[in-house]
Amino acid sequence: MKRLIFLIAIIPNIFFGQHTIRGTFSPAADFKAVLLYKITPSKLEYIENAMLKEDGSFELKLDSTATKGMYKLIYALPEDEHFIDIIYNGNEDIEFTFNLNDNVVYKSSKENKLITSYMHSMAMIQQSINNFYAQKSEDYKVLESIFKTQRETQTNFEGAALGTIALHFIEANRFYIPEKQEDVKTYMNNLETHFFDYVDFSNEVLQSSNFLRERMFNYVFRSSHEGLDDVSNYKKNIDVFYKAMNEAPLNIKSNLLLELWERMGKDGFEEVANYIADSYLIDIAKLQNNKDLVYKLTTFRNISIGRKAPDFSFEIKENNKNTIKKLSELQGAENYIIVFWSSTCAHCLHELPQLHDFIKTQEKDKLKVIAIGLEGEANNWSDTITKFPDFINVFGEGKWENVIGDDYGVTATPTYFILNKDKEIIARPDDVVALKAFYQKD
Repeated sequence: MKRLIFLIAIIPNIFFGQHTIRGTFSPAADFKAVLLYKITPSKLEYIENAMLKEDGSFELKLDSTATKGMYKLIYALPEDEHFIDIIYNGNEDIEFTFNLNDNVVYKSSKENKLITSYMHSMAMIQQSINNFYAQKSEDYKVLESIFKTQRETQTNFEGAALGTIALHFIEANRFYIPEKQEDVKTYMNNLETHFFDYVDFSNEVLQSSNFLRERMFNYVFRSSHEGLDDVSNYKKNIDVFYKAMNEAPLNIKSNLLLELWERMGKDGFEEVANYIADSYLIDIAKLQNNKDLVYKLTTFRNISIGRKAPDFSFEIKENNKNTIKKLSELQGAENYIIVFWSSTCAHCLHELPQLHDFIKTQEKDKLKVIAIGLEGEANNWSDTITKFPDFINVFGEGKWENVIGDDYGVTATPTYFILNKDKEIIARPDDVVALKAFYQKD
């Protein structure tokens, strides 16, 4: 009985013994809640959430089932931009302050304070190196002294981090340090050449953090090569990056390249995005049997600016009889506008009359509109198109499962494409206002 009482007494400590993550965000009014996830190389595991108090503070309790490793604290949307990577070693409470200017300042947690101090120290040393070269100083004893400090600082932090999770990041973040004096051009070339020397893409701690992603972006967007335009420069950097992560698992390669692909597309570098897909990512997706990703990448390529628009057939009336035509066979217009819409879409019913009125203001044969109604049934569509007699109206049977809509990657209505006379895509305006602006600009 005494033993049973003892066991009952310690159960709360076993199951409810816990550490905490506390934080204070400022200005408090800009933040509402936080969500905590455990990061693994393959997934995010939801742990807990908390609403922020009026002063911007919160507290999350980690019970004994919370294992050591990397955690992601999301504090705003979009979640892939507004988060904090946190090291949790299972032995200590974590407390920090956060604001949009100074970012994260840890008040407790040895490991997180250590990595923050390391990053700050190395940034200060790198700034000293930049200042030396910017001032075109020839006092190379000063430069050698800076490099000596950099080498010693790296060694000291690695020693202080022995046995910690932080050591993985400190070792992977080693900079190239010359053994002898180098001019700025030689130093910069060597810095780029050795950028990934200490990065182990197979390291699960690095995979379970933002480190590899940031390393990739820093190299691809900041390394420049003389005589190359942005597109050629990015392609060259991507080749170097891919070679550096050659030994990484397929899922890590796929995740990193997909993020880079999305960023290039978002920034308007569609040619670079398609280079990533065609050179690397589609093959990886096929090896993973990821058919959805293959479709996503190929569809994006097929509807990129400058590409020939995917061809399709439709029925029109010519000389009082129905005729099957293809988009590629249409002639007589300077531009063609393809709009995907639906008779049950409020935005469409607001914008299509504006588009119909707009084409009437243009010169004859300047614009021809192919309006593809993505519909579940034809009755409502048939009634609605009587308002748009100047369009080539196409019934898109199947709504979201329509073949034409699939080929154009349509996920919302209305969706617009502007083609030149050769049926090449020259613009993808977001709405009818942007479409009008395209022609007013010209």
